[in-house]
Amino acid sequence: MKFTELRLEAQLLEAISYMGFETATPIQEKVIPVILENRDLIACAQTGTGKTGAFVLPILNKLIGKKETNIDTLIIVPTRELAIQIEQQIQGFSYFIPAESMAIYGGGDGRDWQSEKDAFINGTDIIIATPGRLMAHLKMEGVNFENLKHLILDEADRMLDMGFIDDIKTIISYLPKKHQTLLFSATMPKSIRQLAQRILHNPVEISLSISTPVDNVDQKAYLIFDEQKVKIMEHILVERKHYDSILIFTSTKSKISDIVRSLNRNGFPSQGISSNLDQDKREEVLRDFRSRQIRILVATDVMSRGIDVKEINLVINYDVPHDAEDYVHRVGRTARVNEKGEAITLVTQKEMYKLRKIEQLIKAIIPKIQPPGDIGPVPEWKEGGLKSNNKRKFYRKSQ
Repeated sequence: MKFTELRLEAQLLEAISYMGFETATPIQEKVIPVILENRDLIACAQTGTGKTGAFVLPILNKLIGKKETNIDTLIIVPTRELAIQIEQQIQGFSYFIPAESMAIYGGGDGRDWQSEKDAFINGTDIIIATPGRLMAHLKMEGVNFENLKHLILDEADRMLDMGFIDDIKTIISYLPKKHQTLLFSATMPKSIRQLAQRILHNPVEISLSISTPVDNVDQKAYLIFDEQKVKIMEHILVERKHYDSILIFTSTKSKISDIVRSLNRNGFPSQGISSNLDQDKREEVLRDFRSRQIRILVATDVMSRGIDVKEINLVINYDVPHDAEDYVHRVGRTARVNEKGEAITLVTQKEMYKLRKIEQLIKAIIPKIQPPGDIGPVPEWKEGGLKSNNKRKFYRKSQ
């Protein structure tokens, strides 16, 4: 369906066209009419399906012609990276619409706090905030939500995983009873349904491709020993010299610097990003990655939902994520919105059970490919489980 068929105003359609979009994604096609009808909504869609545009576009459409200077929409998100990403999309889509927005998150200095306070006092149209930072402003008073018309909870499952449920309940208590509530989540666990029952009124429910990577991701896995990970990763990178955007995920911050040092030492310039970096440095690294000044970026799962970079060619899972859902979010960084992508997972004996959980979740078998011969003996995968390779044991004794 083309955007011109979605009853959007001419100014907004002009901005959409200016950004190079013509056809709505499935989630946008289903969600936009519901929001324009002022219905509450619970929507489940995986990363990379265009869900940010699905709620930003109809909200901006409603703001056309607004004369009051008050807060119309509050968007609550789990991370500062996602807050920045959403504000950037709002700025792009509102190019021909006089709508103001502000991303509010921790990690800044006193000047940032004052700018945020001014946004609340002056009535910025759209506030995008992390729960902790918003709670800090609410405790200081001066926040007026009495005219708020829309509440959006984006990546609600992640916010609950991060322990923000009590903050969300408190924030909602500051809002007027009558407002439109939109809840977006990549997964639909019991906790999300309980939250939806509590805060939504007769919602429309839309679910698309729950917990499965998008079809155009080429998934595969190498079965290797832990000390072979760096060597097989370098083999992968050599074979894909034409890729200009590669994202490597590891499960812990402590491994990032080791991976980056190893890659740089072996001729693969890369940088790492984690919560250990201050906010300015994180934003600088992300800008350089988006502009292809950084070809290889190493990150943790915390970053998997906050990196909005188009045309990432390859995602490498240096570690198999502990939670199967995180695999979907990692893989969702590539093949975003009709692009093709590749995802390769490095699996050891200890991680095999995690791979089985992932395959059960996505209802598919991830192809296991044979590593190159020069990497040495590797674990052997047999139907029903992993067997240790006898040659490997002999190889170790001969060292």
